Amino acid sequence: MPELPDIAVYIEHLDDRLTGQTLERVRLMNPFVLRSVSPPVPAAEGRKVAGVRRMGKRIVIGLEGGLFLVLHLMIAGRLRWIGKGAKLPGRISLAALEFAGGTLVFTEAGTKRRASLHLVEGEAALAAMDPGGLEVLQAGLGEFAARLRRDRHTLKRALTDPHLFSGIGNAYSDEILHRAKLSPFAQTQSLSGEDIGRLYAAARATLADWTERLRREAGADFPEKVTAFREGMAVHGRFRKPCPVCGSPVQRIVYSENETNYCARCQTGGKVLADRALSRLLKASWPRSIDELE
Repeated sequence: MPELPDIAVYIEHLDDRLTGQTLERVRLMNPFVLRSVSPPVPAAEGRKVAGVRRMGKRIVIGLEGGLFLVLHLMIAGRLRWIGKGAKLPGRISLAALEFAGGTLVFTEAGTKRRASLHLVEGEAALAAMDPGGLEVLQAGLGEFAARLRRDRHTLKRALTDPHLFSGIGNAYSDEILHRAKLSPFAQTQSLSGEDIGRLYAAARATLADWTERLRREAGADFPEKVTAFREGMAVHGRFRKPCPVCGSPVQRIVYSENETNYCARCQTGGKVLADRALSRLLKASWPRSIDELE
């Protein structure tokens, strides 16, 4: 799922291309992408774009007259910018927003169709869609600590909860926790003040550094290579590859459709965390520490 750094760079390019331009036509190639019925989609046509902003992991395209197009990419949704009249990219196209200077295409790979498009009217209706997560790059340490301790969660769950923190998902939570040298299973209520300070600094640095890196990679071109697995990440998507800090093999915990990657030596005091499926299968053979594994 595209997260804060990816969405921020998308928005910069969209704002540059769309603000002040008139939305000429909205084409829906897949009717299921539209999750709202009022106002109707044709109401957006013929209006100028007032601005583009981020709301959590959603992209909000504001139109004159107080209408907002809200795009949620979910896991496999992506955006493409093509020339006006150019052929749309096959069966993965969900919707197309046509402007005089080009067409913004909303795509989704796979068959599960989780990505969504809403058209809402008014700031109040838009605010009702906001999960309310804290913007870490705009928050002070006290606000961050209070939000972290609000509920009893593991750190991994807390960081990825959109009601607690804005724009952080599976990939960058792994990177933040590695940078902070904290276990993904550590409990929020058990953290010391020093732990929280380290986590706060790691979250801000990770999000800022990756936003700048993705900005440089895209340059003047519309971002095309939006992925959760990037060269240069410390642990996310790097199972069995060496940790860039200590050289130990990166570990993972697989659950549902996600996985958590971490370094046992840097983050868990050498303990290999139990993977539900594999640890049950291996039972007594499951390694308890990184030293046993190596």
